[in-house]
Amino acid sequence: MIFQQTSLPGAYIIELETFRDERGLFARTYCQREFETIGHHREFVQFNHSRTKETGTVRGMHFQHPPHAEIKLIRCIRGRVYDVIVDLRKGSPTFLKHIGLELSEENMRMIYVPEGFAHGFQTLEDNTELIYHHTAFYAPRSEGGFSFNDPTVGINWPLPATVVSDKDRNQEALGPSFAGIALQPTSKDR
Repeated sequence: MIFQQTSLPGAYIIELETFRDERGLFARTYCQREFETIGHHREFVQFNHSRTKETGTVRGMHFQHPPHAEIKLIRCIRGRVYDVIVDLRKGSPTFLKHIGLELSEENMRMIYVPEGFAHGFQTLEDNTELIYHHTAFYAPRSEGGFSFNDPTVGINWPLPATVVSDKDRNQEALGPSFAGIALQPTSKDR
């Protein structure tokens, strides 16, 4: 695996190193030792799989508040998405900055999303599927989100949003009073 630090501290684009032969290909998608080189010491406790039927669908922007803040590792296994992460960490030098990149079954990239970030994506093909690894269990009462078209963040989605859930459509903008997410160190970070 090749870890590429993004402009948002702690967030990485991960390129898989593939072995190809007449049978097809093989690639490692997780290795504890390799992830330790970027400071990752948390256990992934939940894996999720999503399938999105229509091109142009937007899912996001989602996060969990402490004490259920989570690290996510995301990979597209079918189709293509424009994947976006936003830094919501209180006091971060890149507070409210975001990056977007294409994840696809072809490029096999992954995105490592630190605690205190929001995540969302737009499908660029029908029937796109993602796999997510999480370091915290889903906690509905700690769930947070904001509008995918929040002008404060200014995400330029590549396509018009064709399908958005009622929940995501009704999310509010962050607004000027949003001070960020104050993260608590985990026992392994102390």
